[in-house]
Amino acid sequence: MKITPEQKITGSLHAGLVASMSRKGMPYDNAVMESFFSSLKQELIHHERFEDRDAARAAIFEYIESFYNRQRLHSSLGYRSPEAFERMAEVTN
Repeated sequence: MKITPEQKITGSLHAGLVASMSRKGMPYDNAVMESFFSSLKQELIHHERFEDRDAARAAIFEYIESFYNRQRLHSSLGYRSPEAFERMAEVTN
């Protein structure tokens, strides 16, 4: 069974979710999240096959909490990991 875009919107509204879209012609409105989702897909999703939704949810949680937020080098932090950047900030303050 294929879900139509209309069914996705209706289901989302019933779940209490609110659609959030960039303004027309403004691709940078949501640049941070677009970058995050690109990294998530390239570094995890495209390399895995999940048995079910719970397995996918657990893998994504692990990626975010153990790797992305702690170890992954971020260009916005001078190619440091968030943990290294925080340690550096603590020393300089």
